Amino acid sequence: MEIKTTGVAGTLESSDIQVMLSKGDNGIEINLDSEVKKLYGDQIEAVIKTTLTSFGLTDAKVKAVDKGALDCVIKARTLAAAQRATKTTDKPALEVL
Repeated sequence: MEIKTTGVAGTLESSDIQVMLSKGDNGIEINLDSEVKKLYGDQIEAVIKTTLTSFGLTDAKVKAVDKGALDCVIKARTLAAAQRATKTTDKPALEVL
């Protein structure tokens, strides 16, 4: 699957995460900004990578701003950003969740 545009999902509200996805060419590169990065940064990045890989993306630049989101929220926001970036929002890929 190919990224066609920048996709954004989520907010900067408490218990949410904002995920911005753009075209990449060196695997999945994640820039994570989180107040709990020391404790949960590896888990947050793993959830983002797993979700993108399950969706079929192997090259992407990800900017994530976490405000304490749970794994299920991280998956949903990552999938929404991926579908917006690939312009496939008309075919929801809920099996990825």
